[in-house]
Amino acid sequence: MKQTENRRPGAKEFPLVDYCYHARMLNPSSAPCLKTSKSLRNITRDYFDDEADREFISEAAVFTMLTIAMAVVPIASGISAMLQLLSTLPSLF
Repeated sequence: MKQTENRRPGAKEFPLVDYCYHARMLNPSSAPCLKTSKSLRNITRDYFDDEADREFISEAAVFTMLTIAMAVVPIASGISAMLQLLSTLPSLF
């Protein structure tokens, strides 16, 4: 896109912008800890390789505990109801 000249008399002039500016590359000897950047694909692959397994295990443990709790409550309630029924039956006869 070409720059257009929008000059009005008395208007402030802004500094010209160099659109073809490239930063200097760092010399490897002056920056030994400089690493190449990873792509988004590599970052997500690393996440799913490491973090997702641990997260899945913790979520599976929570799901298992909730499932057991949801199964124990009706069983305990049924046992309680049966005990109440058995305790009232001898007095009826």
